[in-house]
Amino acid sequence: MKRRDRRRLGFVAAAAAVIVVGWIGAPRAIRMMPAFRVRRIELAGIRYLAPDSIVHALRLTSESSVFTDAQLLRDRVKGVAGVADAAIERHFPGTLEIVVQEVEPAAFIPGPRGELSPVDAHGVVLPFDPARARIDLPVAAARDTALLRVLALVATVDPDFSAVVITARVLPKGAGIALDCTTSRVLFARDAGVEDVRAALLVQQDLKRRRRRYTELDARFAGQVVVRARRDHSTAASPTRTGE
Repeated sequence: MKRRDRRRLGFVAAAAAVIVVGWIGAPRAIRMMPAFRVRRIELAGIRYLAPDSIVHALRLTSESSVFTDAQLLRDRVKGVAGVADAAIERHFPGTLEIVVQEVEPAAFIPGPRGELSPVDAHGVVLPFDPARARIDLPVAAARDTALLRVLALVATVDPDFSAVVITARVLPKGAGIALDCTTSRVLFARDAGVEDVRAALLVQQDLKRRRRRYTELDARFAGQVVVRARRDHSTAASPTRTGE
């Protein structure tokens, strides 16, 4: 290699080293600049949680920068009970936006002193204040995971129908699950899926369209929904009867 080429190669290598050092050092220098300190925190997606619980979880100080590790802040927010996921967005020069995805409550569970506690589909009590958040949920008679799963499924498929469910309970001898509304009820199997819920709701909509009255829809049977014009508790409790 010629001497001139060696000098040129050495210059390029030195320049590359300066660029790398500058690239690594720049964020640290920027983080130290007062202009990029966090002066504003915006919260999005919060319906049930107290906003202060998210702010405290961030553990930011007056010296914190908007360049604070986003993954670290996200993990801190996700550590708050009732948070399913979170995202951190920077708005320069000094604003952090925290986008929160909360755990969806499935039902209220009565406590030992008669108080109602919101729980998720797995039966985990959520730190949501019903008085502050105005949560409208059915009351589940027991913390039964199959019961709560069906309630959560109904809320996902049709929130409007879920809103009219008042109470939910497990039928005797494992016969299924009953969702009680004001003038009717809907029965599902414990392992009901999306198609079962959709089938029941389609029948319900058809009956409403035709102005047909009913007291019970039984969606526990594969491929059919039984419509009953009167309550028959003995029939409702028996999963072996497949038609009427």
